[in-house]
Amino acid sequence: MTTDVAGVSGARLKAYIEKIERLEEEKSAIQSDIRDVFAEAKATGFDTKVMRQLLKIRKMKTEEVEEQETLLDVYKTAIGMVPNS
Repeated sequence: MTTDVAGVSGARLKAYIEKIERLEEEKSAIQSDIRDVFAEAKATGFDTKVMRQLLKIRKMKTEEVEEQETLLDVYKTAIGMVPNS
């Protein structure tokens, strides 16, 4: 049983809480599915760390990717990982 307390609708609050709980369950199931896909990819020889990097890069705008790659090259050169051109 829900009640209204201090201007708070118990029924509405309960509905929100229950909806969030259902979404959290779905999210957990989806995360499990994603782990399974990574495990399958790893079993067939793919490097999952690199795959995760690719997923991160694909979410970024082209200019952001280019900026990060340029900065990475500068930093690598600065610490001697890449010979100066």
